[in-house]
Amino acid sequence: MTSEDFPRPGADSAQAPGLGERPPAERGGDPSQDRELSLTDPKAIRALAHPLRWALLEALSQAGTLTATQASEMLGDSPANCAFHLRTLAKYGFVEEAGGGRGRERPWRRAYDTMSWRTRQDDPETSQATAALEQIWLDRGLGRARRSLTSVASWPETLGDTLGGSTSRLYLTPKEAEELYTEISKTFLRLTGPDRYRERRDPKRRPADALPIEFMFLGYPVLDLPPLPDADEPDVGEADEGAEPSGPTSPA
Repeated sequence: MTSEDFPRPGADSAQAPGLGERPPAERGGDPSQDRELSLTDPKAIRALAHPLRWALLEALSQAGTLTATQASEMLGDSPANCAFHLRTLAKYGFVEEAGGGRGRERPWRRAYDTMSWRTRQDDPETSQATAALEQIWLDRGLGRARRSLTSVASWPETLGDTLGGSTSRLYLTPKEAEELYTEISKTFLRLTGPDRYRERRDPKRRPADALPIEFMFLGYPVLDLPPLPDADEPDVGEADEGAEPSGPTSPA
């Protein structure tokens, strides 16, 4: 999964301490460069595995900048609680001050454009932190998808039937699955970024009729299928028609 607003679970990350990425001040301030956070520190990962902190990052993606008071109005939480969690996000490099204001009226913005982490971790502590973060990410993303896809009648009429969902099941070797997933991911990235619609990260530069459209790309093995029937057992339809039925019978 890759976009400016969503993480990339399973992506290869630079094996560096902390977030694995230099802070924006060290990048020369070039706005044309995507700032990617590569999560490797279990403390940072666990700090992000909190529903309100994740909601704050999503709200900042939508609004561009927010004060704790504005965030509280968007999310229905208290300004004090939002201020505390914004400071925690700043501590681990997820948000930064946007300049101006004091106290709870300081505006904040995200300190990254894209985020990634490795799903499989050798270190138990990091593995547990990653599992907690992925639970938050999936709960919010799939929850939004479920609410929207089961409420198509409430979509703007201008969308018509142009969006929706589909599921395809293929039987692939692990190598084939990896190759197909990589190919689809690269195609999606080529079509959506990094420069296409970049300026619309600023709410003021979004067209009047622009809608927040979310795309989720998932690839996974199905783990709960029932086992196939034994090929050596005869099919019920091919049983001997003259055979006596088993079990008790009713008198004639």
